[in-house]
Amino acid sequence: IGKTNMSFSVDFTLLGFLEWPWLEKVLFWIVAIFYIMIIFGNLTIIVLSHIDPRLYTPMYYFLSNLSFLELCFATTTVPQMLSNLWGPKKTITYTGCVIQLCVFLCLGATEAVLLVVMAFDRYVAVCQPPCYTIIMNPPLCWKLSLMAWPSGLTESLIQSPITRQLSFSAHHHVDDFLCEVPALICLACGDTSSNEWQMTISAILFTILPVGLILTSYGYIAQAVGKIKSEEGRQKAIATCSSHLLVVFMFYGTVAIVYTDPKNCFASKHGKFCAFFYTVVTPLLNPLIYTLRNKEVKESLQRLLKKWISQ
Repeated sequence: IGKTNMSFSVDFTLLGFLEWPWLEKVLFWIVAIFYIMIIFGNLTIIVLSHIDPRLYTPMYYFLSNLSFLELCFATTTVPQMLSNLWGPKKTITYTGCVIQLCVFLCLGATEAVLLVVMAFDRYVAVCQPPCYTIIMNPPLCWKLSLMAWPSGLTESLIQSPITRQLSFSAHHHVDDFLCEVPALICLACGDTSSNEWQMTISAILFTILPVGLILTSYGYIAQAVGKIKSEEGRQKAIATCSSHLLVVFMFYGTVAIVYTDPKNCFASKHGKFCAFFYTVVTPLLNPLIYTLRNKEVKESLQRLLKKWISQ
């Protein structure tokens, strides 16, 4: 088998769901509808968070940041996926693969850090309610959200060059629908143990460690919720926090399966299904979870719709 390094003349074939040709056209329309819903749902949260004074709180500031990330996350992968599902040409250029890899890593790591920041916000809101507005002041919120981006950029700058140095088999068939590190490691020839170790360390830093921090904060939150005397206050805290926890487990769970050990049997066989989940399903469900389970967002949306109708 011939070997080659990544070069500007190389095109990669993204196999995606090629082994199920009957499924591709069905998936095309499903993904297309999902993408429209992702754009509409996340844009709705961003718009509401910026135009409704009642939502000028740290929680909705971070939520609008998350929605922006989800929009970018989906847009990095879904258009390429739709192109592959619809047409016979399933290739991506070297430049396209590198750009997708770098942006995908940056956005994924940024979201991992942002979800920890959101957990900290919920911890302060529930455990330190009298000091909430003092602690979570606008400058701190801005710094915390901004802190997530350098973390994601650092992850991208470390992992992307390492992955580009891999040698690949001559056919360049990637068993995935996007260029991501685990799929490229599986395609590589020769010893990839150092790449796998670096990927595992990154997965621990951006999935296992954040989940540990989030669960610790929610341990304190659970204790504080138990002490809330008001039934309404308790239900509101539970609804808000359970929404965040659901998003956390959806995102970190599927990412950890693929990235912690990229060459394990399950990740090799089913990695693209997990990738489909965290690139398409999670960005779709996030706005639905936060809006359908959140009274303030639903009321804000109703006010906005009434205002538009009255005009």
